[in-house]
Amino acid sequence: MNIKSGTIKAMKYTLTKGADIPKKDKFGIHLSILPNFDNCGIVVVETEVGHNQEFYDKQSSFNYFILEGSGTFFLDDEGVSVVNGDLLSVQPNVRIYYKGNLKMILITSPAWKPENEVETKPSIW
Repeated sequence: MNIKSGTIKAMKYTLTKGADIPKKDKFGIHLSILPNFDNCGIVVVETEVGHNQEFYDKQSSFNYFILEGSGTFFLDDEGVSVVNGDLLSVQPNVRIYYKGNLKMILITSPAWKPENEVETKPSIW
């Protein structure tokens, strides 16, 4: 709260402390799952090998901002190389898996829902 001229004004923001951010490991990736906002989901994705599962989402676009590393995304079987600083946007209904040593921010729009994800291959390698 800010104090200005003897009045108290509430600030409009949300702060989530790092210790409170849920973590999850699956299919070779490590996820830090941030709270959804404005109908977007935000996840920090880290992997040394890639995402060892092919899937697609029926509703959400997947927007990957590459923070560190390099790798190859396979989108409907087409290889797309990425390096740090790249932004890759993948539309709904496109099959996705990737290989590489990567740290990324993933923004899904609308926010990811488990019922919209379809697994096409449970393991790639």
